Amino acid sequence: MKGIVSMIIRQVDEKDLNQLITLENKGFTPEEAASKDAFITRIKTIPDTFIIAEENEEIIGYVNGPVISAPFITDDLFEKTISNPETGGYQSILGIVVNPKHHHKGIASMLLKEFEKQARNKQRVTVTLTCKEELIPFYEKNGYVNQGVAQSQHAGVQWVNMSKEL
Repeated sequence: MKGIVSMIIRQVDEKDLNQLITLENKGFTPEEAASKDAFITRIKTIPDTFIIAEENEEIIGYVNGPVISAPFITDDLFEKTISNPETGGYQSILGIVVNPKHHHKGIASMLLKEFEKQARNKQRVTVTLTCKEELIPFYEKNGYVNQGVAQSQHAGVQWVNMSKEL
């Protein structure tokens, strides 16, 4: 039986770059999507908070983001990435994408749970992210709380702050 049983969740590796860029461009508009350079930097700088869902050697989803010192995401994070502190801080999510042909299988929720578990193990305060309005119900179902409209002007979109205490 093929299916979710063969899926593994693992940390990012440099060899994942091309598949990640392809997936990023399926999940976000060209204005919203992270650049190849941003991905290279994230893979090198924050591999500890860059998780991959893989099935039969194909990346079917991922979640990534740096640990930040403030409770909400600021636009500069999309361009500049610094190493994560060993413990503490706020775990941000800059991107979570699941290949559209694998939607509605619970993969995004599994990625969130693993990301939260790792953040909890490193004594992070919350997991924080911004999302578009239509994704609020998904994040609320996963225990996130709507914190209102974000200051972010990223890609000219109105974003909503969501967070989950750990």
